[in-house]
Amino acid sequence: MTKHALLIATALSLQPTAVLAAKATVVLYNEGKLARPAETVVIPFAAVREALPDLIFDQVIVRDAKGAIVPSQVTAMKHIHKGPAEYDDLIFQHELGGNDQRVTVTIESTRTPQPPFASKVRAAYVPERWDDFAWENDVVAHRAYGPALAEPLAGKDQMTSSGIDLWTKKVPYLVADRWYRKGHDGLHTDTGEGLDFYEVGRGRGVGGVGLWDGQQLAVSANWQTHHLYANGPVRAIFELTYDSWDAGNGVQVTERKRFIVDAGQQLDEVQSTFDFTPAAGSDGTLTVGIGLTEHPAAADVQVKTDASNKFMAIWEKYTDQPSHDELGTGIVLAPEAKLAGFARTTPPAKGRPDSLLLVKVKPGETIRYFAGGAWKPAGKITTAADWNVYLASKARRLATPIRVEINGVPLRSGVP
Repeated sequence: MTKHALLIATALSLQPTAVLAAKATVVLYNEGKLARPAETVVIPFAAVREALPDLIFDQVIVRDAKGAIVPSQVTAMKHIHKGPAEYDDLIFQHELGGNDQRVTVTIESTRTPQPPFASKVRAAYVPERWDDFAWENDVVAHRAYGPALAEPLAGKDQMTSSGIDLWTKKVPYLVADRWYRKGHDGLHTDTGEGLDFYEVGRGRGVGGVGLWDGQQLAVSANWQTHHLYANGPVRAIFELTYDSWDAGNGVQVTERKRFIVDAGQQLDEVQSTFDFTPAAGSDGTLTVGIGLTEHPAAADVQVKTDASNKFMAIWEKYTDQPSHDELGTGIVLAPEAKLAGFARTTPPAKGRPDSLLLVKVKPGETIRYFAGGAWKPAGKITTAADWNVYLASKARRLATPIRVEINGVPLRSGVP
């Protein structure tokens, strides 16, 4: 064989290896044998880079076992003004049935940038509506009230509240930006996509918090700062901070709330961190009440608490406006958090009580929980029983997360 022919033969023999080097195999182990619709898989980008050293963040493709491209995103939570960028995670979703104990996907490095996928999540600061911060996925939408709303300039809209609002939707596409353009009356009218009818006021809404002394709930004012870290197509991440408020006994508390919003999920993950100096002679903790607002004047209300699965659910059948139909709201506590019981506020006459899920917290400690809702006209969850099953199933999935390997190397998945 000539030298030239030998070089060609050597190159051909190496070609399959070069192709394989541009792929990594990811195995998802569903050892809990649980059905996991829209399961979010989070792989540290550093681990992906170990398997694919030449990978560039916008030149990555995830494929399922049949070769179909799976929507994915790479997060860069920290903006680097000068120097190389820092990437955090590769995120994608995969549906697993109860019988799917082992599922394989591949990650590929491409030669050209890939166009972004259509997003199923969105988070945005909305200064046009007195500093709202709004977010949604393909099933439900929310908003939190900002500093401008608490100022006299807000006029008749002026309100001080750290409650979390909910907007009901029955379409999978993103609607919040368009709904804001409808104006007040349009926002409260269903023209086929859904509407805003949920009343928060000064209550906790869907997952707002306060400090519980056994009788009263001390709550913060409107959020003061916001920061957006990621914005789709699969996951949005943002933070809101709340200035100090009086929790009683001279204790001042501040809160930083991180929201993780995933496509296809009725519940958002919330990570609330509390900073305070404990009162002298106390046990060094405070009791946080995570709330769901009841609407007894407008609806028939069912409340369910489940200490074993650490969740609380409300299902309301609206009687004042039958077109509002039926709505479920719920909270699921993360497995590592210790449930301290349940409680209920006593509102003024004709007011709206909050059902509370209680957790003890130490200074600087973060409580992780999941909060959200489901509207009957959306067609996915249509009864109180369905809603309770959904929340219990979420609790079981959290307690038994999937296990992830990349090229045979075990990882701890960030599956929510």
